[in-house]
Amino acid sequence: MSIENRAEAVAKNLEGKAQEALGHVTGDQKDQVEGQMKQDEAAAIHLKEDLKDKAKQVVDNA
Repeated sequence: MSIENRAEAVAKNLEGKAQEALGHVTGDQKDQVEGQMKQDEAAAIHLKEDLKDKAKQVVDNA
């Protein structure tokens, strides 16, 4: 597990949530979509890290 990658994902998720919320407040659909995309990217990073952790567990238990 890479702490740096997880921290990057959390930061990107928070940034995306803020941008999406700002888009809702201002009515800017572009900000809403970009914010959601950042959140999706953060989820993908978390998924990648989860898969790496699971693979390491499998190798360690073999």
